[in-house]
Amino acid sequence: MSCAFFSLLSYDLQTRHERALKDRFMPRYKLTIEYDGTDFVGWQRQTNGLGVQEALEEAVKALTGESARPYGAGRTDAGVHALGQVAHVDFSRLWPEHTVHNGLNHHLKPVLVTILAVKRTEKDFHARFSATGRHYLYRIINRRSPLAIDRNRAWLIRPPLDIAAMQEGARHLIGHHDFTTFRSGECQATSPVKTLKALTIERRGEEVRLTVCARSFLHKQVRSIVGTLERVGQGAWRADDVRRALDARDRSACGPVAPAHGLYLSHVDYDE
Repeated sequence: MSCAFFSLLSYDLQTRHERALKDRFMPRYKLTIEYDGTDFVGWQRQTNGLGVQEALEEAVKALTGESARPYGAGRTDAGVHALGQVAHVDFSRLWPEHTVHNGLNHHLKPVLVTILAVKRTEKDFHARFSATGRHYLYRIINRRSPLAIDRNRAWLIRPPLDIAAMQEGARHLIGHHDFTTFRSGECQATSPVKTLKALTIERRGEEVRLTVCARSFLHKQVRSIVGTLERVGQGAWRADDVRRALDARDRSACGPVAPAHGLYLSHVDYDE
């Protein structure tokens, strides 16, 4: 073999070694994030508008000079908000947590995104794959008057809702089920089977709050569930119709999909 071949082989091995070392010693940070999703096309960077991920990338670059992509725990859709989204990002050198926290918030001022907390974490932590539970909140304002403060932050439903009937319908969805009926046709999940750990509905004056928890969700699953339970609350469906819709395993059996602007990713669980 020629000397040139050994030279190229040596260079390739050295390059791989340098990449491995760089990857090993790049510090990873966990970010807890709040945002108003009204003006975003969703969490993920897209070509048709600004995503939350892209806004964070730009803030990271402005602070550190690096091009580093944050990876989120949940890919929220356009118009969906977050009270406790979690992301991780890797830097090429160590930064104090308070510097990352304050610096990112400074560069995020033009958009409605706020970093709530920053924590340096282990390299094997992954915002999406390390999550053991995701909690969503859906807000309904049940009154006749239009929304002012909560416009784009809650779903206005004018006729009175029967909360007890909605709660009875919701009980059919808790547990381990095939949620094909409540799954968007665009969903890329390999299986429609999910386990809802909890689904609660409560009224607080004019506000009706639906909270749901699972390890992971199908695309538009929560909004499909809320839209179906709204039919029960309006009296258009009976509570038992929710069970029949679930058992049908047919998207056409689902109620209407609730608007995105009432949905919040409220919290993400990790075994830490």
